[in-house]
Amino acid sequence: MGQFESKLAELGVTLPEAPAPAANYVPYVQVGDTLYVSGQISKDDGGLIVGKLGDDMDTPAGAEAAKVCAISLLAQVKAACGGDLDRLVRVIKLTGFVNSTVDYVDQPAVVNGASDFMGEALGDAGKHSRSAVSAASLPFGVAVEIEGIFQIR
Repeated sequence: MGQFESKLAELGVTLPEAPAPAANYVPYVQVGDTLYVSGQISKDDGGLIVGKLGDDMDTPAGAEAAKVCAISLLAQVKAACGGDLDRLVRVIKLTGFVNSTVDYVDQPAVVNGASDFMGEALGDAGKHSRSAVSAASLPFGVAVEIEGIFQIR
């Protein structure tokens, strides 16, 4: 077990198999040492994490949904790296989409669920640039979707 997966294990996280695409796209594209990972929706072993922030979901629950997206992102990175997560050099950027009402303004706090997890799990390699954007709706009614750009070796 590599350095990053050992740290994930300490955190009680086991990466799932990389989720398959839900439509006509690929889960990631590698260009040189840059890996572009398609948006990962909030879905865990219990199924889809659905809800609208500012309506039927609060910020802490949204942040947990964002963390689930981050775990799926790392599963995609591991798959792209032939099963060796330690080929990850750093997280470059995350873009988080938050299913929220028009008056909800805490999208950054929701996406912090993913950002905080990346930092905790990956240390300095998890530090990244980021956007947190409101969305009127997301696929399947999920609460959060996050895409990522990563540097790998």
